[in-house]
Amino acid sequence: QVQLVESGGGLVQAGGSLRLSCAASGRTFRDYTVGWFRQAPGKEREFVSTIRRSGGGLYYADSVKGRFTISRDNAKNTVYLQMNSLKPEDTAVYYCAASRTEIITTLQRPSAYHYWGQGTQVTVSS
Repeated sequence: QVQLVESGGGLVQAGGSLRLSCAASGRTFRDYTVGWFRQAPGKEREFVSTIRRSGGGLYYADSVKGRFTISRDNAKNTVYLQMNSLKPEDTAVYYCAASRTEIITTLQRPSAYHYWGQGTQVTVSS
């Protein structure tokens, strides 16, 4: 069992930055690939980024590429999502999730993930 807790969300103006954290407890965190997803009201949950167990194999959705950076610190059992140049369309609840797979095409689907956090709200004002 892995427990995930997101933090760092909030209200920011367009062009601003936020850093989200995903803190894990439970089974060995370094055994899991971690992904970030987001869900806006009335929309499906959308893939944002993923990072493999070792910290390599970074992958981003086209909508955030060049603006968001994912990283992990296995010693602290934490994954980060640095979000820069935020846009109003980035407004959503952001979730982190843990998966046993490392196949990138699979990791873009919510169904690939076994454990989820409760989410943190990010609101970007124009």
